[in-house]
Amino acid sequence: MTTTNQKSSFVNQYSKIIQVLKKVPHTYVIIFYIIILCAILTWIVPGGAFERETVVVNNVEREVIKSGSFHEIDHKTQTWQIFAALYNGFVERADIIVFILIIGGAFWIMNHSKAIDVGILTFLRRTKKFESNRTIKYIGVENIIITFVMIIFSIFGAVFGMSEETIAFVIIFVPMAISMGYDSIVGVCMCFVAAALGFAGAVLNPFTIGIAQGLSDIPLFSGFEYRLVCWFIINIIGIGFILRYAKKIRKKPESSIVYDNDEYWRKRGNSSVESIKYSTPLSAWVSYGILSSIMIVISFYNNMTLLKIGDPETGSGISANIPAIPVLTALFIITGVLTLRKSAHFFVLNLLMFTIFFLIVGVMGYQWYILEIATLFFVMGIFAGITMNYSPNNITKLFLEGVKDIMSAALIVGLAGGIIIILRDGRIIDTLLYSISESMSNFGKVASVSMMYVFQTLINIIIPSGSAKAALTMPIMAPFSDLINVPRQATVMAFQLGDGFTNMITPTSGVLIGVLGVAKIPYEKWVKWVTPFMIILVILGLLLLIPTVTMKLNGF
Repeated sequence: MTTTNQKSSFVNQYSKIIQVLKKVPHTYVIIFYIIILCAILTWIVPGGAFERETVVVNNVEREVIKSGSFHEIDHKTQTWQIFAALYNGFVERADIIVFILIIGGAFWIMNHSKAIDVGILTFLRRTKKFESNRTIKYIGVENIIITFVMIIFSIFGAVFGMSEETIAFVIIFVPMAISMGYDSIVGVCMCFVAAALGFAGAVLNPFTIGIAQGLSDIPLFSGFEYRLVCWFIINIIGIGFILRYAKKIRKKPESSIVYDNDEYWRKRGNSSVESIKYSTPLSAWVSYGILSSIMIVISFYNNMTLLKIGDPETGSGISANIPAIPVLTALFIITGVLTLRKSAHFFVLNLLMFTIFFLIVGVMGYQWYILEIATLFFVMGIFAGITMNYSPNNITKLFLEGVKDIMSAALIVGLAGGIIIILRDGRIIDTLLYSISESMSNFGKVASVSMMYVFQTLINIIIPSGSAKAALTMPIMAPFSDLINVPRQATVMAFQLGDGFTNMITPTSGVLIGVLGVAKIPYEKWVKWVTPFMIILVILGLLLLIPTVTMKLNGF
């Protein structure tokens, strides 16, 4: 009897151990494991460094590697530094972390107004009317919406390298996707994945293509025609994959691997929108008056804006000098009155829409980055609170609640930033670069460009910044491509595609970690979902590279 009980106890304990082993670690744990692995590498991989010089690329000074300058140096083993990785990561990624916190606080104020809920409900009601059209009903209104939104964000990624900006849109599209019967993954795909597809199929992206071509001494944005073909193919495959997944989730929502996590968003969406009392308090008109006055003043000093796509100075882009800000100001004044006559909720939605419009003008016309964009959304949040007649104390309280709600995303970004710091302080990043580039010296054209692609894909895991990676790798790869008779344009394409796809999976990407944190999607679940998609895209990228060395293409 005792033996039977002992066996039963042993079986139970064994089952518990197996369950523990099968349980996927928390995102924080996974990233910390990677930090430990990188620290171990600093004990194994020899130290090395390239000499660097400052050059001017597209009128911007950048530090680049001198070709053939690699030399061994003493590596610096990392031990206790793994525990300082969180602090150092916060310092390294401070801009993205603060951006996430401000976005979280600003949108929490807006969410409390229920304006976004009202907007989503109104939008879905109006789209239902199109189902009376047989063609649209056959295709599916939801499929049209997802495709249209993804194409827009893909264009943004391909033209001006939209990346960090997508964090702000996650808060809009995740609730919208769930209201449409999908899951948070579909919402993330509508903005973040779409922009990543465009980033990979970059047509005129100045932060990747512009820098890489400038460092390779080839005409800026040359090879435009084939890149445009690649962008179309990548988007057809990518959007098709997402639509297929969305159809599966809409048919059976419980099949989503994030169904339990999405309970957070479902609870937020279940607040009774139908019982909202629509009104326009005096404070809404005050908000409208202040914003209109500010815009008029800004329009006076910025009556014309040069919007640029690509680099028009080299003939590889387009530009238009138009009164963008005065036009937006006039439209805001008109639409502001129309929405205020309906209710303050619709004016807040109008405010959100023009925030996005000004973001686009700022990025394309004034080279805005995280500082300006964060400030823009911060102002949006404050005036959304004023519009809803919230007191200063209440606006502050809501902002802090939003910061608290999104704090986990900021912590993950800081921890992930520690990975790069361990490798850099261990002095082994240059060694890894040199070793991989040297291993490609004895291949044919197709094999060589394929290995370059693999090289750039692997490097993107430890250096997710496209501009930084271009500055580090292109001075090595461009001269190397001459030696093996591979067009420099093909080398740039290998960089472009290798730089793009893995941004959707690498844990060192602050943008990815930030997006997942805002969407409440655990990293391990995201990896499980995105891995098959990554395999398809990586193979597709490899196939798209073959014509660059086997066919005569314009610009190659």
